[in-house]
Amino acid sequence: METTAIGKIPSNISISETRVRYCLYARKSTESDEQQALSIDSQIKEMTDIAERLKLNVVMVKRESHSAKESGQRPVFKELLEEIRDGKCDGILTWAPDRLSRNAGDLGTVVDLMDQKRLIHIQTYGQTFSNSPNEKFLLMILCSQAKLENDNKSINVKRGLRARVEMGLWPCRPPTGYTKYKRIDQKCESVIDPVRAPVIKQMFEKIAYDGWSGRKLYHWLKDDIKFRTENNMPLSLGNLYKILENHFYYGRFEFPKQSGNWYNGAHEPIITKDLFDLVQERIKSQILQPRSEQKEFAFTKIMTCGLCGSGITADEKFKKQKNGNVHRYVYYKCTRVKDSQCPSGYINEEELVTQLQDLMDDVEIQTVPMREKITAEVHRFKKFEQMLLGTKTTVSVKDIDIRNYAKFILLEGTMDEKREFLRCLKSEIVLNNKRVSLK
Repeated sequence: METTAIGKIPSNISISETRVRYCLYARKSTESDEQQALSIDSQIKEMTDIAERLKLNVVMVKRESHSAKESGQRPVFKELLEEIRDGKCDGILTWAPDRLSRNAGDLGTVVDLMDQKRLIHIQTYGQTFSNSPNEKFLLMILCSQAKLENDNKSINVKRGLRARVEMGLWPCRPPTGYTKYKRIDQKCESVIDPVRAPVIKQMFEKIAYDGWSGRKLYHWLKDDIKFRTENNMPLSLGNLYKILENHFYYGRFEFPKQSGNWYNGAHEPIITKDLFDLVQERIKSQILQPRSEQKEFAFTKIMTCGLCGSGITADEKFKKQKNGNVHRYVYYKCTRVKDSQCPSGYINEEELVTQLQDLMDDVEIQTVPMREKITAEVHRFKKFEQMLLGTKTTVSVKDIDIRNYAKFILLEGTMDEKREFLRCLKSEIVLNNKRVSLK
């Protein structure tokens, strides 16, 4: 966008003393049908030659690159109209009528200014328009013809897009993990990006099977593997979630967006529909589930890290086997609240239980709460046996070994039972480099 004062107009323009003061207005459209049109500099050169030949009084030059398809969207053109209203100029010198308007709103404004005798004359490369009924009518026809061309082009483009999506072809740039080759034999299909597609698949699997959060996945992409898009840009956290919510990766897409029109893509899927659905469940639970209702684990809140003194947290991971079965694993680790670089590793819950059971032979237990729990269990077992079998057991509380009962609770008890028992220990449980000890 540029306005050139009269003092900067090339010296080869002859400024006459005529009453009409012209503004030379040059616009380069960004629309595809005008890509071969004259550039702004070429327009100015041609119109400068006309001004010199016709001895037109050019008082300013204005340049603009905005499209004239929509009304009121060109700042330089709006500035030109204001200067005509203020009496700074009363003529326009431009390459063609469609440089001024390709919409009814701007055309109406120009004609209104001519009716008000504020705009006296419009000079183009091959035509002239003054405030006469015939010339204004011709101006309106030529500008309306340009609008008609725009409208028809829009209809044709939409028809072409509709035909492509019905063939399963994504008409826009494909999402990360795919690329487009402009080859006749592939019909501009979205094809797998061999570098990025495997990473996209890993992203879905880490959310679905390993229980990763979006932020953890973001740091893995950014810091660990230095992932970049086809434009050599890192993924933002927002774009990461857009990828995880994009149906395109399992072979479906909606076009246009939010239209409700869904199509089966001709491209090769990167993931399965089942994996996509599982990821959506994981993301929804991470975002919407209150902390009080989030997943809890039996051995958190009762252990501390032996290296830095932070608490112990747990991650739930799922691994899909070749036969289709999905196995659940729980790993305990340091929260790293007190030391972000704490080297304490992970320990599987099964290994943790085994180590805790081994400690039961040496640990000191507060026997009173445990005996009360065992007594209640024995009475419950006796009632159960009598009601179902009609017999009475000879088991008594004194026959139960507290340590063996503790090992049973660690292995088979509920989460509350395990926590209740561990609170009966007189020693603090410490996790240090995948080993459980007492402090």
